[in-house]
Amino acid sequence: MAKKNLGSAGELFPQSVFIVASYGEDGTPNAMNVAWAGECSRHEVCVNIGDHKTTENIIARGAFTVAPADAAHVAEADYFGIATGRKTNKAEASGLTFAKSEFVDAPVIEEFPLTMECKVTSIAGDEHGARIVGEVVNTRVDESVLDDEGRVDFARMRPIVYDSTRRIYRVVGKEVGGAWDAGKALM
Repeated sequence: MAKKNLGSAGELFPQSVFIVASYGEDGTPNAMNVAWAGECSRHEVCVNIGDHKTTENIIARGAFTVAPADAAHVAEADYFGIATGRKTNKAEASGLTFAKSEFVDAPVIEEFPLTMECKVTSIAGDEHGARIVGEVVNTRVDESVLDDEGRVDFARMRPIVYDSTRRIYRVVGKEVGGAWDAGKALM
């Protein structure tokens, strides 16, 4: 099989689509689509964001929320990535419901079925670009995406991922094998 060198650009897939929400200095809720993020441990989330209103907000407030975007809200998720909070009130324009978190100084977007509420524990960088780590203080989940044992069922939730090579969103697909099980055939 022939291989081709593509240079230094990373091509890891998938990139999760996370909606990171925060409050501005005047209390206005804001949200941003962040692909460069993920869980660093079972109780921590890391987001890598550039020079954005959201960056300023998180640094000033010390808190944020993270909601994996779902297929039902792909238009809103994309909007949060293409509009700027410095020029428009994205919360108002999106038509979504922003509610105050009970646990951190950041908003929760009610329409997203799962939200992690985070307290900032470390920042590398500044308001012009930073890698921000947050401790997950609470995870809120809509009961409609829970299975019979109370676990999040991503097949019900239908989270989306970003395919950067095609510049499209995809729904997380069907099950192809069991973790801690499929590899046993090679043991």
